[in-house]
Amino acid sequence: MMQRTLSAPEIGLIAGTRVALGVGIGLLMSGRLSRDQCKAAGVALTLVGALTTVPLALQVINSGRTAEKRVLPAA
Repeated sequence: MMQRTLSAPEIGLIAGTRVALGVGIGLLMSGRLSRDQCKAAGVALTLVGALTTVPLALQVINSGRTAEKRVLPAA
């Protein structure tokens, strides 16, 4: 299993995107707001959560690759 080291701000950003995605999906499924309000808010939060996850995921994946490249065996 690969391990990645993340800073506190990176963890916060990842958690924030998950929250936005979850709240957006929750609003789309709930009946608390009017249909138009619910749909607008749900779609917006779902898109924000999904679209901000992609660059963060790529950053985490690439940070592991660069860390692996920096570790060189001693001669």
